[in-house]
Amino acid sequence: MLSRGPCTRMLMALLAILGLTALPGCSYILFLGYLIGGPPSIEPEFDKQTNLSMTDRGVTVAVVCFAPTDVRYLFEDIDTELAKYVTFRLAQHKIKVIEPDLIRAWMDENPDWDRPEEIGDAFKCTYVVYIDLNKFSLYEEGSATLYRGQAEAIVSVWDTKNGTNEKIFSAERISKFPKHNPVSTNEESYLNFRDRYLSRLSDEIGHLFYEYYIGDEMVDQG
Repeated sequence: MLSRGPCTRMLMALLAILGLTALPGCSYILFLGYLIGGPPSIEPEFDKQTNLSMTDRGVTVAVVCFAPTDVRYLFEDIDTELAKYVTFRLAQHKIKVIEPDLIRAWMDENPDWDRPEEIGDAFKCTYVVYIDLNKFSLYEEGSATLYRGQAEAIVSVWDTKNGTNEKIFSAERISKFPKHNPVSTNEESYLNFRDRYLSRLSDEIGHLFYEYYIGDEMVDQG
């Protein structure tokens, strides 16, 4: 459900490369370099800001999401679902993660927890990714017949190894999907669009922590 086909990525990368070669003065040497070495990758923002990496040896990561009452009133368990999607995304990109069901069970047993570092202490992990989901919607504004996923979140990382408990990274994510045209409710079921948007949103958040390619941002934009 969360995987992106290699053929799609290659197609988008080749289209981007062909677009570059059509520009005046574009070097064919650069074009050949892309073909031989592959498309250029984008360094994760977390790595750039901290000089650390979640793919480093021995690193383990816990993902937690908080959504306010008004968001959860309309989308029950959205915090749990988004945490799962992001966890699976990180795992797909070779980041060692704590099972989301274990985290959820601990949170249910400790309902008074209120600090991300408590999760780190409980699971002895290196980092806690804390997603503060301020806004979430699946419909175009003012419409009940058009889908358009929208979300706003602050994504923070807490260094919790050896009891450090320090916030070392924070970034805002504002998401809109599809970017160009909304989807009619007659064309797609609610559950299918919901899953598709959560998959897209988890990838947008995941880009903060794992390497990705220019062509990836062109896929599924709508």
